[in-house]
Amino acid sequence: MFRRTFWFTTGVAAGVWATTKVNRKLRQLTPESLAAQAANKAIDAGHRLKDRARDFALDVRAGMAQREAELDDALGLNAPVDQLPGSRRYAAIENRNSPKHVETTTYSYNRNEDH
Repeated sequence: MFRRTFWFTTGVAAGVWATTKVNRKLRQLTPESLAAQAANKAIDAGHRLKDRARDFALDVRAGMAQREAELDDALGLNAPVDQLPGSRRYAAIENRNSPKHVETTTYSYNRNEDH
């Protein structure tokens, strides 16, 4: 009698365990759950992509600053004005207060002229 009770209880426990396991899996496979899982994965991927893009942009900026400093040193742009040759000294003093680049164009931005 004790043996039958033991095996009956073991069977009931295994049935309950299997039923709960199957129900959990079925809940995971509903369309709403699959949509939520896909959305979570997309959000995580977006965060990883954003972090990588930010790191890339910071690396590019650091490289640009380093290269600009190298070019400035090679061209003597960081040298004091007193140490520059005569023509460069005049250009450095003259361009110190003027804008770097002034664009002049003959193109009219009036959209009515195109018609």
